[in-house]
Amino acid sequence: MPTLFLIRHGENDFLKNKTLAGLLPGTHLNQRGREQAAALAATLKDLPIEAIYSSPMERAIETAAPLAAARRLQVQIRPALTETNVGAWVNRQIKDLSELPEWTQLQEQPSLFRFPEGESFLECQERVVTDLITLLNAHPANSLIAAFFHGDPIKLALAHFIGLPLDHFQKLMIAPGSVTILKFQKNRFHLIAMNLIPPFNVADYLPPVPPDNSKTNP
Repeated sequence: MPTLFLIRHGENDFLKNKTLAGLLPGTHLNQRGREQAAALAATLKDLPIEAIYSSPMERAIETAAPLAAARRLQVQIRPALTETNVGAWVNRQIKDLSELPEWTQLQEQPSLFRFPEGESFLECQERVVTDLITLLNAHPANSLIAAFFHGDPIKLALAHFIGLPLDHFQKLMIAPGSVTILKFQKNRFHLIAMNLIPPFNVADYLPPVPPDNSKTNP
């Protein structure tokens, strides 16, 4: 299977204000988020990435766009990579939600938690993992692909691929604008790097990358 770059979208005002955006439409990157998207493109643009996928949420598409432009690729939308459906908790601040009785279960037993009028973490994990495996199977073994989506879905997918129980997925750190790299080798997934914040030297984490001739080809 290919090497997979799991990339969290950049900052937006919901993140900045510690408010759950969930599936709320019209959540765009703020200035800091646009800077993070540009930094991601500058760091990854010389890699021979052959496909760029994204959640349908604006904040993820906007984060993917600079790298897609640099690589001369289209951003391919994958509905299954969308944000966790937080249901009735959308547009509510973390500080208020943390006072609810349900918050303890969310933190201590997320495998049993379902957002009111939304989805469970298990459902979110299943849809994201299924879609990522579909994408991996669609590309040659030595290719590089990038998927831009969201914090909890990335952590849930990563927990599955490295064999971490779902109840511990919140122990993983996936910052806005960060890159996590997975490689499938010898019938298992290997975590190459997690939560890399640009700028960083990609060569420190990957085997030598063949020359990129895309800029010289018509």
